[in-house]
Amino acid sequence: MSNLEKLIEIKDLHVSIAETEILKGIDLSIGEGEVHAIMGPNGSGKSTLANVIAGRPGYTVTSGDIVYKGRSILEATPEIRARAGIFLAFQYPVELPGVRTWQFLKSAIDAIRNENGQEELKIRDFDKLLEEKRQLVEMDPDLVRRSVNEGFSGGEKKRNEILQLALLDPSLALLDETDSGLDIDALRIVSHGVNIFKSPEKSVLIVTHYQRILDYITPDYVHVLVDGKIARSGDSRLAMELEEKGYDWVKDGAGEEVNP
Repeated sequence: MSNLEKLIEIKDLHVSIAETEILKGIDLSIGEGEVHAIMGPNGSGKSTLANVIAGRPGYTVTSGDIVYKGRSILEATPEIRARAGIFLAFQYPVELPGVRTWQFLKSAIDAIRNENGQEELKIRDFDKLLEEKRQLVEMDPDLVRRSVNEGFSGGEKKRNEILQLALLDPSLALLDETDSGLDIDALRIVSHGVNIFKSPEKSVLIVTHYQRILDYITPDYVHVLVDGKIARSGDSRLAMELEEKGYDWVKDGAGEEVNP
């Protein structure tokens, strides 16, 4: 962990779904401007971690804490967390029939601006901003006029998630397997959007099963989740090692760290 100011600290986090414990004592700190990647086999708890940080319902935090910008957010609703600057790009983005994409985005931006004591964006200013960000992710202009994700392909849904990221400009971006189902061209475009988002004040947590997105977005730290615990941490070289060897070898060296 660098000496950068910590944006979020996860402290001995234990999480259950129904009666099943999924996360079994996660400790993780993400500094401002850092990119962290969470990797691991299916069922290891990667998506659970991202969802719990964002406050999605269906999970029970049985012990531990999540401290964001110096304050515990365990009691905060997903809406409060979003307005505070936490953004979750879903692994499986949902459709919102009847809600046009541009209307959804305008409402989300205005909610954040209201939270920060700013006036809502005028339509003309919003349209200009939307067009700038739409071009960034190479999204069909017709899609922003359609209902959110309705009839979108898998790649179009993921581009729409990154369009939201670019527009909302959060402090912490949680990318939950954003690379799944993407062809190389879509992966390049999505990664480009994330790289443009990165800055010394903004942080990214990438949840992924495969190393390939990390060819486009270089992480400062890589953590391997196995059976609800961080079994190993290191720099980007660890992701390459996982690509070559798979995950089985990590279990034997649980807790060891690869020095950057």
